[in-house]
Amino acid sequence: MKVAFLRPALLSVALLGLASVSTAQTKVAIIDMREAVNSTAEVKKAVAALEARLKPKQAEGEKLQRELQDLQAKLQSLQGKLTPQAESEMVTQGQRKQRELQRLQEDLNGELEREQNEVGTRALQNMRTVVTKLAEAQGLDAVIDVSNTIYYKPALLITKAAVEAYDKAYPPK
Repeated sequence: MKVAFLRPALLSVALLGLASVSTAQTKVAIIDMREAVNSTAEVKKAVAALEARLKPKQAEGEKLQRELQDLQAKLQSLQGKLTPQAESEMVTQGQRKQRELQRLQEDLNGELEREQNEVGTRALQNMRTVVTKLAEAQGLDAVIDVSNTIYYKPALLITKAAVEAYDKAYPPK
């Protein structure tokens, strides 16, 4: 009877020993992909170039906005003092400026969105390649984006190393 009782206990101890031998330690790292991509020299240069290219259009939009506000203020201050024809002309002028401003804003937004998508998609693909190589070089089993992580030790964060590796692999042109 004692032998029958000891057999399951010995089997459990043997299985526990095998389980601890067969489990390998998993190496995991955390990255903030958004921060990593936005911190690369290539993306910073593209953003600066885009801002410089769009600056004249933005200034034009601000000028149109001021003209429209001035026209509206003038129309309000002269209300009741203008002939119906003069008032109609001012209203028509304001509507034209409003349409012009709206078209300009739509063009700006469209250009900004196209450029962000183009640069962002390319940079994200390149960053994934860099992170994969970095993970392989460091013997990592998994790299997890910080946006999907509840808790992690700061020592696991590889964002800075990824940005440095990216800038080395893909210097801005």
